[in-house]
Amino acid sequence: MLSNHLHNGIEAPKLAWSRLPNSEDGEPDTVGLVKKSDESSIDSLDYEVIENYAYRKEQAQRGKLYVGYYVMVKWFFALLIGIGTGLAAVFINLSVENFAGWKFALTFAIIQKSYVAGFLVYVLINLVLVFSSVYIVTQFAPAAAGSGIPEIKGYLNGVDMPGILLFRTLIGKIFGSIGSVGGGLALGKEGPLVHTGACIASLLGQGGSSKYHLRSRWLQIFHSDRDRRDLVTCGCAAGVSAAFRAPVGGVLFALEEVTSWWKSQLMWRVFFTSAIVAVVVRTAMGWCKSGKCGHFGSGGFIIWDISDGQEDYSFEEFLPMAVIGVIGGLLGALFNQLTFYIAYWRRNYLHKNGNRVKIIEACLISLITSIISFGLPLLRNCSPCPEANPDSGIECPRPPGMYGNYVNFYCSKDKEYNDLATIFFNTQDDAIRNLFSAKTIHEYSAQSLLTFLVMFYSLAVVTFGTAVPAGQFVPGIMIGSTYGRLVGMFVVKVYKKLNIEEGTYALLGAASFLGGSMRMTVSLCVIMVEITNNLKLLPLIMLVLLISKAVGDAFNEGLYEEQARLRSIPLLESRPKYQMRKMTAKEASGKRVISFPRVVKVADVVSILRSNNHNGFPVIDHARNGETLVIGLMLRSHLLVLLQSKVDFQHSPLPCDPKGSRSIRHTISEFVKPASSKGLSIHDIRLSSDDLEMYIDLALFLNPSPYIVPEDMSLTKVYNLFRQLGLRHIFVVPRPSRVIGLITRKDLLIEENDDSASMELQSTSVRMQLASDGDL
Repeated sequence: MLSNHLHNGIEAPKLAWSRLPNSEDGEPDTVGLVKKSDESSIDSLDYEVIENYAYRKEQAQRGKLYVGYYVMVKWFFALLIGIGTGLAAVFINLSVENFAGWKFALTFAIIQKSYVAGFLVYVLINLVLVFSSVYIVTQFAPAAAGSGIPEIKGYLNGVDMPGILLFRTLIGKIFGSIGSVGGGLALGKEGPLVHTGACIASLLGQGGSSKYHLRSRWLQIFHSDRDRRDLVTCGCAAGVSAAFRAPVGGVLFALEEVTSWWKSQLMWRVFFTSAIVAVVVRTAMGWCKSGKCGHFGSGGFIIWDISDGQEDYSFEEFLPMAVIGVIGGLLGALFNQLTFYIAYWRRNYLHKNGNRVKIIEACLISLITSIISFGLPLLRNCSPCPEANPDSGIECPRPPGMYGNYVNFYCSKDKEYNDLATIFFNTQDDAIRNLFSAKTIHEYSAQSLLTFLVMFYSLAVVTFGTAVPAGQFVPGIMIGSTYGRLVGMFVVKVYKKLNIEEGTYALLGAASFLGGSMRMTVSLCVIMVEITNNLKLLPLIMLVLLISKAVGDAFNEGLYEEQARLRSIPLLESRPKYQMRKMTAKEASGKRVISFPRVVKVADVVSILRSNNHNGFPVIDHARNGETLVIGLMLRSHLLVLLQSKVDFQHSPLPCDPKGSRSIRHTISEFVKPASSKGLSIHDIRLSSDDLEMYIDLALFLNPSPYIVPEDMSLTKVYNLFRQLGLRHIFVVPRPSRVIGLITRKDLLIEENDDSASMELQSTSVRMQLASDGDL
């Protein structure tokens, strides 16, 4: 039984890890999967601080002035991330709205004379936009396909996926999103905006892009994966804030959905970044109100103000609202499963045939989407306009090509509208506004809403996973708001109360589907409140989110977790597997450990690095009595730097005195792997026969304080330690023979002082003062 647990709990993650790409040069395919290369393997990220002698020497030379400068630069970078992401969002939204506006205005003008000519123009424009998107992705930036959120989640979990944060990925994400969303596909631009913010943050963290000669030396201050991780977290929050104009929702999204480690200092910077994005977006929208943004108008940035909707709700309405939550959980779980199966088929069969097939597939889906969105409203009979209500401010029918609820599409009379065209033949943002709108009771028929729900749900399932940037927030909102409005129509008909608004139920349906698919609760609740500008609906949104998440969890994992599993991203989830409770650290650790002596021959180092792909090696020394001591952990990347520089080679096999006259010839920045390249490889290093006979003393460069656990510690405890600290390696050792001390909470209550001696005395006084109270 234990062997079965071992197989299920450990071998599956190892198998997933083995499927990861072998090189940063390997190009990801259209769903974020990466082709294998035979050169080298990708790495995890080193979030742990390597406290070797070079690090300690550098820290000792830095005073409080440098620490203040370091913190100030972090805040400055947070400001730049907010401004950059906000400007990128403005550019994407302006482009999408203008392309869509020109498309609909031209189509409406042509169909006044000929519906066939209008249809051909509509299909052609969509086809050109989608082709531009898929061509950019397949030929220029393969990692820009999909939403990018599973890959960013993997990065913040400690997995270094190749190509996801490059400059070309950023460009491909921006222009690919414009083409795919402007081309009318059943996709959104919100997920890609999260990826865009992460790319901007990563490029700032590494000082720009060296490949495209866009690099600034004064920006190259963050040399650790830990600092870059914090910047990417700010970028993710900025992307959500820019997509939904929901700064608080962006902070909570980063905390709940994408990050694996969090700290209070990061919270402040993420909040600041989201606030900057909100200011940039608000300023841009104010500037566009003057009419300088073309067809932007009221569209673009998502905000569906339904503050004039339902004022109050009765106890009887909780039952249909709970039903909405159940429907959202079921449809969301089904959506996750269907997209997983179709993406799996694409990966293993369709997309193996090359980029031409990917381009044909995307264009074919664009053609089908255009035919459905243009053709189905033609089959629907028009409805007479309701009596005009001056207070509502709603015009029926709306002028051709303009924002509004009632669309006159293929109607024989002037005062008629086509309810199916109101949501089908429209931009997604405008369609959602129409579904959310209040004071438009009986605008839609149940037949039209059911038709749209079935067709758009099918299109969203098929389209997700094509070789274009694709988000699922807005399509999910459209699907949920459709069946939510259906339930609202039923409630209005049964309860016959004047204060019930169908648009309120549409909002709850949107929240339920997103909760059932993405399994977010707190962040999604805040986002929905911010974009609807109606705090009264908060308890209802919380209710449907809790129900939909509970129902969805009974069937499968969330959308991003399912997609990460498909892409073989080895995520460490927040909770360990059940099988780990009955396993120990020794059972999970590798059977054969490759270690180095403190003073090692260069030829032995080269041989070991060539024969395996391990990234960390224990370093062993011997005490005077012959006892074996583990003195630290040596990273592969650090060994490659030492081999490349050759300045630390020595003729003697004897160890040198670290505190002696020998100086450290390296800085911390020399040991950092570049964020956008594979770094050094053992095959890139050229050594002469004389070099191979030399020795290296590893004591100066190893991490002398790696994390160590006893061999009989439960694997659950090891898992929690590994994930919460963001580790890459943990030593498993026999149970220690003696204890030299014990640290409790009171030992850590040290008051900061300029004089280290007085600080030590204060620490002693704290221990003496609290000793009578027992251990804390």
